[in-house]
Amino acid sequence: MKKAAKVKKVAKVMKEFKSGTLHSGKKGPVVKSKKQAIAIALSEAKMAKKKK
Repeated sequence: MKKAAKVKKVAKVMKEFKSGTLHSGKKGPVVKSKKQAIAIALSEAKMAKKKK
């Protein structure tokens, strides 16, 4: 995954975080920490890289 793709993923997750729809896990609690939101974004980007 290229750097631009990671930036897009972080932007998408941060948008979800700001709107209050970002959850930790599928049905987990709503994320309230900015650091946790960034960690989720990087984790998702890493998982997307492994699929290719």
